[in-house]
Amino acid sequence: MAAKFSDLVDYFERIAEEHVSIKHSATQKHFFRFELDEVLAGLTSKLNYPALILEAYDFDFADSRSDNIIKQRNGAFILIDKVSDTGDFAKIHEVWDEMEEIGDDILIRMRRDKALRIEPVLRDFDIAMSSGVPFDVRAYGQYGMRFTFSLRCPVNNEVDTAKWLT
Repeated sequence: MAAKFSDLVDYFERIAEEHVSIKHSATQKHFFRFELDEVLAGLTSKLNYPALILEAYDFDFADSRSDNIIKQRNGAFILIDKVSDTGDFAKIHEVWDEMEEIGDDILIRMRRDKALRIEPVLRDFDIAMSSGVPFDVRAYGQYGMRFTFSLRCPVNNEVDTAKWLT
């Protein structure tokens, strides 16, 4: 069975629970599911920091003309922290460095979990298809990194007759 978005959400929530810098728990939430526009609009102003925010993914299909259909999911996550003085550039740079390091940790963990086949949703994760960029919402003193990644997977191209009336 193909991996679902809910599998990816569950995986990232576990990452947030297990990373010593994030420390997500049921009582101290540091993992969230938001879209980029919600973050930019300040709908995330009541976060516990640092926060790991998973965005939804988009996907497209490729057909190699050899009866192999490939689905490529493109996703992103944001690591964000709070800086009380938005004019303290040394602190902002420190936060960017910290969020970049945590993001590196997550991507390396994803690579390892794929290699060890620990997490099926990462079956075709390729770290070379990942990137990061500094991110901020200055109005709320939030600074961090936004990472993108891709997950490629084959799609069963056989018609399941049980799903059709004819």
